[in-house]
Amino acid sequence: MGLNALNPIPVSVITGYLGSGKTTLLNHMLTQEHGKRIAVIVNEFGEVGIDGQLVIDADEEILEMNNGCICCTVRGDLVRIFDNLMKKQDKFDHVVIETTGLADPAPVIQSFFADETMQTKAQLDAVITIVDSKHIWEHWDSAEAQEQIAFADVILLNKTDLVSPTVLDELEQRVRGMTGFAKVYRTQNSDIAMDSVLGIKAFDLKQALHIDPDFLDEEAHEHDESVFSISIVETGSVDGEKFNRWIYQLLQDRGADIFRMKGILDIDSEDRRFVFQGVHMLLDGRPGRIWQKDELRRNELVFIGRNLSEMGLKEGFESCLA
Repeated sequence: MGLNALNPIPVSVITGYLGSGKTTLLNHMLTQEHGKRIAVIVNEFGEVGIDGQLVIDADEEILEMNNGCICCTVRGDLVRIFDNLMKKQDKFDHVVIETTGLADPAPVIQSFFADETMQTKAQLDAVITIVDSKHIWEHWDSAEAQEQIAFADVILLNKTDLVSPTVLDELEQRVRGMTGFAKVYRTQNSDIAMDSVLGIKAFDLKQALHIDPDFLDEEAHEHDESVFSISIVETGSVDGEKFNRWIYQLLQDRGADIFRMKGILDIDSEDRRFVFQGVHMLLDGRPGRIWQKDELRRNELVFIGRNLSEMGLKEGFESCLA
C-alpha cells in the first residue's frame, strides 16, 4: 500500500462517437510496442471489436490478453471494477477506460475526484476525445458531441483522409475555440505516436496550465457556439478568501454549465503558485511549484462551458484581486 500512494496508476479515458475510431486507437494501444502493460476497461466487451486474437483467458469480468495486457468490462460500477483490477496490479502499469456509447465523460472524470479508491490509487492522465472529421457535422450541435470536445485534454481529428483540407481547417478552428487547453492532432485510422496519448499527465494538477497564446486572440473564434472556452490572464495577487467565496458561489450558480476549469493563481503573494481544476461542481486545488524570483506572476484561468458570460467571469475574478 505504501508504495502505491506514491505511484498512483495513470489512467486514460477515451471518448467519442460510435464509429469515430475509439476501438482502432485501443487496438493500437494493445498491440504496439510502447513498453507499457495496459489494462483496458470497456463498457460492453462484446460490442467492442478488440482483436479477438489478443484475448486468452475469459476470467469473468477481467480478461487477460496474450500480450500481457488485461481487459475488463464495466457492466456495473466503474469503481468496483477498478477495485477488482487493482488486485492484479502487478500485471499492468497503465489503465485505459473506453466509454463506449457513454455520451458524457463527466461521471467517469468525476469518479477520480469523488471516490476515495480512485483518488488514492489512480491519477487521471488524460481525457482523449476522437472526432470523426467526416461525420461530426451531422451531430455537431448535439450536447454529447460538444461535451466530449469540451472535456478533452487531447483531441484526435480522425479520418482526415475523408475530408478536404478546407473542411479540416474549419473543424480544427471550431474545436480550438471550444477547448483552450487541449492538444489537437490530425489522424487517419487513429494512428498516433503512443507517447502523445499515454503517460502525458495532461490532467495532472502539477502540470502548468498551457494556454494556447493564439487562443487568446479574440478574433480567432467567434462565440456563436453554445459551448466555448474563456480564458483570463491577469497579474496581481489574489485574495484567497474572496476567491474561494467567488468560485464556490459560481459553481453553485453555474456548475452544471461549467464542464471544466483550470487555473494557476498567485494567492496572497505566497511562495508557491496555487493550481486548481474543476469538473462541474467538483473542485480540486493545491499548492504548485515555487514562483521564481524574476518570474512575472500571472494568474491564468480557463473556463470551458455552455453559455458562459466572458464579461461576468472577468469582472468576478477581478473583484478577487487584492
